Amino acid sequence: AILQLGLQYADQIVCGSNARCMALLRALKMFVRDYSTPSEKDLARDMDLKLKPQISFLTTCRPLSVSMGNAIKHLKLAITQIPPEMPEDKAKESLLDTIDTFVRERIILADQAISGLASMKIKDGDVIMTYANSSIIRKILVDAHKSGKRFRVIVVDSRPMMEGRACLERLNACGIKCSYVLLNSVCYVIKEVSKVLLGAHAILANGYVMSRVGSAMVSMMASSFHVPVLVACETYKFSDRVQTDAFVFNELGDPDDLAANDHNLVPVGGGPVTPRGPLVDWRAHEHLNLLNLRYDVTPPEFISMVVTEIAMIPCTSVPVVLRVKNPGLGES
Repeated sequence: AILQLGLQYADQIVCGSNARCMALLRALKMFVRDYSTPSEKDLARDMDLKLKPQISFLTTCRPLSVSMGNAIKHLKLAITQIPPEMPEDKAKESLLDTIDTFVRERIILADQAISGLASMKIKDGDVIMTYANSSIIRKILVDAHKSGKRFRVIVVDSRPMMEGRACLERLNACGIKCSYVLLNSVCYVIKEVSKVLLGAHAILANGYVMSRVGSAMVSMMASSFHVPVLVACETYKFSDRVQTDAFVFNELGDPDDLAANDHNLVPVGGGPVTPRGPLVDWRAHEHLNLLNLRYDVTPPEFISMVVTEIAMIPCTSVPVVLRVKNPGLGES
């Protein structure tokens, strides 16, 4: 299960913080079920030792997200709290219940609570802008539409991942009226927007929001036009790491994705399609490097409010939530 999951991470088959975390927890449940304590070994110590190479392999396939890091710490904390005298069957059952409870309370029920709170801010006639493809934002918009509210959505997208196309298809399938623009067109359509809804990869202890690269530009543009920006984020994505830019810590994508472009594929003499463009042979230039960042960080002054399962809070309240909600957790 861990091997299959690692390959899915590497091939981008499983994407998104919530999807990656839930897939990880499902794989860890299979790991716990298959585990057997060797003779004269302590379950807690031996399981923790055998868990480390599994996590290392997944990290090699793709760096862990903040949500995955917090989920792993939650499981490891539960492992260390198993009494030595507890039978193996009961210990494994307790760990499986811990994983199920985490998924139910921190992800599924949290998303439902966030959707209910955020839907209250959506009014009839609103024009809502969103960026890329966030599962929690889709849920908020779909739930608001099902409650009878009538609004329009502008989906903003950008290369190289073009995730907004999937969001657009799903919203259209639910009957929501949508428009689709690229990131360089935000300045032209922001004037008609009444609210901006964004998802988050993580919210850092200094209030900065880490999200899909391009989110900071959307937030900055909305702030300059005095459009409120709401970020939907579960508290298990809060991190006690501090960061003020996207270069100190980030995940790097394939640089060839930046060079690839459908418009650069042209037929040559009626034969096969060959790539053409200024970046096709970028590796031949000794002093040229392509930097494909996965995420950027948005300063808290560009964010009006963060919608969590607890309440709507300002970005500056993240340290308080970390102390109360995530004791011992935070840094991925």
